[in-house]
This record gives sequence, C-alpha cells and structure tokens, in this order.
Amino acid sequence: MHPLHNKTPLVFSKEMSRLTGKAVWIKMEVQQPSGSFKLRGIGHACQVYHQKGVKSLICASGGNAGLAVAYAGRQLGLAVTVVVPQTTSPEAIAAIKQEKAIVKVYGKDYQEAHDYAMSCVTPQQPYVHSYDHPLLWKGHASLIDELKTAPFIPDLIVLSVGGGGLLCGVVEGLMRNGWNQTPVLAVETQGAHALALALQVQKIKALPHINSIATSLGARQIAQKAFDYSQQHPIFSHVVSDLTAVNACLRFYDEHQLVVEPACGAALAAVFQQHPILQGKSNVVVIACGGVGSSLEQLQQWQLSLPIE
Repeated sequence: MHPLHNKTPLVFSKEMSRLTGKAVWIKMEVQQPSGSFKLRGIGHACQVYHQKGVKSLICASGGNAGLAVAYAGRQLGLAVTVVVPQTTSPEAIAAIKQEKAIVKVYGKDYQEAHDYAMSCVTPQQPYVHSYDHPLLWKGHASLIDELKTAPFIPDLIVLSVGGGGLLCGVVEGLMRNGWNQTPVLAVETQGAHALALALQVQKIKALPHINSIATSLGARQIAQKAFDYSQQHPIFSHVVSDLTAVNACLRFYDEHQLVVEPACGAALAAVFQQHPILQGKSNVVVIACGGVGSSLEQLQQWQLSLPIE
C-alpha cells in the first residue's frame, strides 16, 4: 500500500537551539495533508479497512483524528461520520466538513463522543479509534523511521500526549529502529494530564473531566499500551499550563510562520522552559504534531484571556 501520509521535513529551530544551547529539530507533522500526525496511523488503519471491503467508517474525535479519517475516507472513496464533542473548535469542524464527512456534535468531552460513536458501529461501518489501536501505532512509528535519514541519532524525543497514540507509535518506532535508550519527554496540559495521573498513581485512572483548552489532548484516560510502555521505556512526564502552551504556539509562529494548536504547544513549551531533561543532550527532536484546531486570532485571544501565572 502506498501510504496516505507524507514524509515531513525535519527543520532546525534557531530560536530553540539558541535558547537551550542544544541542536533542536522540529518534525513538522503540522504539514501533513490532514494537518497532523494522525494521518500516519489513521491512514494506515483506513487502508486496511478498505482492503477488507468496508464502505463506511465512523470515529470520535476532538478534531485532528476526525480530520485524518475524513481525509483518508475521501482519498479511498469511503463514507465517513465523525462525532465531535461540544468543545471542538469551529475551525476543526469546518475542516472536517470540507473533506466531505458528516459531522455530529455530541457530548461535553471526547469520552462522551466516543461512547455515542461506538453505539453507532455496525459490521458495515467499523469504528476508527483516535489513539488506541495497534494499526495506528504501526502507522505512527513511520515518523521515527524517517529520522533514520538524519545525520544524527536523537538524544531525546519531545512530544505531546492525549490518549497516547503518538507516544505508543514513537516508542514502537524507537524500538524497531534499535533506539531503545532514546528517552521520550511526554508533555500534557494541566486539566488534560491523564498520563501524569497514571504515572503518579501507577495505574490507569480516568480524569473526572477535561479542564483544558487543548481539546486535542482531551482523553480522560490513556491507552493501556501507553501505560505499559511507560514501564518499559524511558518516558518522562511533564505538565504545562494552557497559557504556557499558547505562548509556545505564538513563539513557534514567530519563527516558522505556522499555526499550531495548544495541544502541540505543550511539547514546544517544555523546550522553551528548558526542561532539566535537556541537560547533557545534543540533538533534540520536537514533534510539532498538528494545528487544525486553532487560528492565529484564537491563539492571541487565549493569550489575553487565560489567567496569568
């Protein structure tokens, strides 16, 4: 199968490198056709379903996963229904509709949208999970495969975590490329910190609710596989505020002229904050995971309205 995703650029960040004294590289997943890394795994899953003769798909999403399913469905000639929670941004909903998918708004968070979508599943219309499925992780791992062509081995991967799909894919990619000792800094926003909670209590535990503007990170609990990998691979958790994530998005825009959403800004923020894990590292790769859920105007509004720390 020819993949639906693109190989994305690995771009040197002058500002982050100057600030940290490290060589900081940005993996530009925001430049995928669907606007995020989600197309890697979801595109792979949709192609597998297509090969099995499926004609229709349904998913639940806070934005990026739904857009990836909608894009893949249009490319493959499949009908797609995307259930989004009420917190989903107008920009994300509009982008999904532009891919000719049906959008249903249901529930106050991702979990409620997911439960409703699951109730609509039939043998003719399977469910495409946004983060918790081996097909997704296999596709996301291709991101690490692409780093093999870089003139260095990464000392650290920095990424954002919602339900843990990207984390699982990255760890799978590191393992299959023999980079088992490359640590991962997994960053969340406060109020969507399901991984941090799980690591704190050493078991998967659901957040009572999502209280963050980073709706793409809005899974109340992480995938079991993400927790399992946290026990097998050097994964370090970090939590930032919504405002810190938004400020990172705006700094990223100033340098690269690309809009990313707060869910992506969380990972960027950890580097701008010069997280202690950067000490002793030479080449750091930050995954700019996506940007469909925000506009520059929205980021600027959030910057003005969020509580000052």
